[in-house]
Amino acid sequence: MKMIAALFVVIWSTGFLIAKAIVPVADPNLFLMVRCCLAAAMFLAIALVTRVRWPRLREAPKHVLAGVLMQGGYLGGTYWAVAHGLAPSVMALFGALQPVLTAVLAIVVLREIPTPRTWVGLLLGLGGVSLVMIPGLLARGTGGFSVQVVVVAVLAVLSLTSGTVLQKTSIASADIRASSALQNAGAAATAGALTWMLGETRWIPSLALWASLAWASLILSGVGTFLLVWMVRRGRAANVSSLLLLAPPLAAIETYLLFGDRLTVIQIAGFAIALVGVFLCNPARNADR
Repeated sequence: MKMIAALFVVIWSTGFLIAKAIVPVADPNLFLMVRCCLAAAMFLAIALVTRVRWPRLREAPKHVLAGVLMQGGYLGGTYWAVAHGLAPSVMALFGALQPVLTAVLAIVVLREIPTPRTWVGLLLGLGGVSLVMIPGLLARGTGGFSVQVVVVAVLAVLSLTSGTVLQKTSIASADIRASSALQNAGAAATAGALTWMLGETRWIPSLALWASLAWASLILSGVGTFLLVWMVRRGRAANVSSLLLLAPPLAAIETYLLFGDRLTVIQIAGFAIALVGVFLCNPARNADR
């Protein structure tokens, strides 16, 4: 389980880099629609080859809705916000609220009551993420973005939160391969509708575009989202979501390695604090049950 969690965090952290990488070569929702179509086709092929049992017809809309929320709403909002001037580091800070929001929503919907240790871990993780991201914001500023962009970013995080909790409802009994095909189809439909409404057409073939698309569809959607759903089904929503707190600090390290962005002592300390927070959340998983 620890190896799976580590793999998930590394994969998920690259999503912030992809959101920034596609800005010069493709409109966000158009890119997301193609990404999710490819992922849906991949899971459909896997489900057909392995002859898995598909969800009952009356349950199918729930799987589609989970994809609409968890990928269509979250990724669409994230990509759009970054494309319209929101720095990836700021979006990462918004995303860091998701585990805390998940814990609150899980209390209401799933009756999952986090232990005090889990709450302390979530707050430590949130504080650690802030230490990692804030120095970069102070150095470069948040850039010029409107209130509308901030609203979209917040709605994107709320969408991911709702989709994560929905994974713990009755759809959790369905085969995850068939469910992933339906969820990616729902996300593709959402992105397609937004592409049409916003009139997005920019698609500039290039190495950056094809590499980003391959990574996003096969690794981020194909492996990363699959692992997140798999872990949420087997653990408490708040505890699993706490792993997302490690993605922004790790993304900062990745930008340092790839683009030479400096890491300060405060940022390194923030990453360590976030790691402690996630550790407090996840060893408590058995006790939380």
